[in-house]
Amino acid sequence: MGEYEPLQASPYATYAGYLRQGRLAYQIAANGQVVFFPRVAAPGSGNTQLEWRVSRGLGTVYATTAMYARGEPPLNLALIDMDEGFRLMSRVEGPDAAQVRIGQRVQFHAGTPATEGADSFPLFTPLEEVAHG
Repeated sequence: MGEYEPLQASPYATYAGYLRQGRLAYQIAANGQVVFFPRVAAPGSGNTQLEWRVSRGLGTVYATTAMYARGEPPLNLALIDMDEGFRLMSRVEGPDAAQVRIGQRVQFHAGTPATEGADSFPLFTPLEEVAHG
């Protein structure tokens, strides 16, 4: 039989594994380019030599909105700029959805899926609540 390379976990599977451990992972290329959402190659350069790093979990709300569904309390939807240099879409939990503000500092935590077998997901809490809670 010929030689073959063993299968490696996909970038998403690796990312999901970190989330299950309560950690927010991202990738970085040799030239310092931060890569998020996980990929096989860096956008633009095509660099496939990507190293995994774990975020400290601190970020700033870049944009936010409250979404309303009939008969349900409003949900917050926010773009979060992480201190490591990447942006992701998520929710800020804790305050009323309309009280989340641009520039607010937030702390990551992994959300637990309601459906068994589903992947964990990133959520955020205002940093002030984390420090005082």
